[in-house]
Amino acid sequence: MAEILRQDRALEEACRLLAAGEPVAIPTETVYGLAADATNGEAVARIFEAKGRPRFNPLIAHVADREMAERIAAFSPLAARLAEAFWPGPLTLVLPHREGSGVHALVTAGLDTVALRCPRGFARDVIARLGRPLAAPSANISGRVSATTAEAVNTALGDRIPLVVDGGPTPVGLESTILKVTDEGLIMLRPGGIAAEEIERVAGTLLSRDAKGIEAPGMLASHYAPHARMRLNVAEVIPGEALLAFGPARAKGAEAAAQVLNLSSSGDLREAAANLFSHLSALDAAGAATIAVEPVPMAGLGEAINDRLVRAAAPRDRQDGER
Repeated sequence: MAEILRQDRALEEACRLLAAGEPVAIPTETVYGLAADATNGEAVARIFEAKGRPRFNPLIAHVADREMAERIAAFSPLAARLAEAFWPGPLTLVLPHREGSGVHALVTAGLDTVALRCPRGFARDVIARLGRPLAAPSANISGRVSATTAEAVNTALGDRIPLVVDGGPTPVGLESTILKVTDEGLIMLRPGGIAAEEIERVAGTLLSRDAKGIEAPGMLASHYAPHARMRLNVAEVIPGEALLAFGPARAKGAEAAAQVLNLSSSGDLREAAANLFSHLSALDAAGAATIAVEPVPMAGLGEAINDRLVRAAAPRDRQDGER
């Protein structure tokens, strides 16, 4: 099994393993990431091997600052404004990839764009010390529930990687928002830890959601999936189902649920986002065949929560090669 080190004791060992081409699970403000040197093709391949991830699904290259980012991608004035406002933080920008950047083609999946994010905390410290960008998809088996604790990472991947850095529960609990920046404007590729309304306020323009194909992580039809089947936006719970609740009022028949976990009893979407993956994992582990999910509003972070729920509930034969 992987060694687990607290983040205040892990910097040197994490950098040593990453420099040697090994994947390391690290905490970010969003979810735990399975990190490897983005300039080393063999290291990136080890991410795919550990996760069982399809090669066509691109990865995010995480950077320490704008200076590192601008060596990798071309920034328009709009992209620069968004980075200034939201970095470090849970925003990923898909930008034109600079030739000769050093980022390996496995990271971009052969696209002429690259997804970049500047994270907070330990992940940023590691990148700065290493001096190279890190590819770091969520630290889980591909298509399964993302990990928001070191324990969840170790359960999923502990026999496949050498080190898990324990930074405690992740504060955001959802992956980053992914935007493609084009000459025509902004395209939302994946809702996430920053609400669309916040981005539109800074950008001064509305977001388009007209994505073409798989241009970024998290765009597969079936993704973030527990083993149990899921029913969304339920008004009534079937006896024996597990219930993922939201807010103070319960669906009819909730008392007959096998287990109930509430994303936020007060209806707070930020709290709900932080709890989403851990609650899904806990309900899945309880063994019910189906998880019923109460409605979550689409406003603010609710868009990202609903996006993850829809993908988690998608028919499992729509994996697009994910398994």
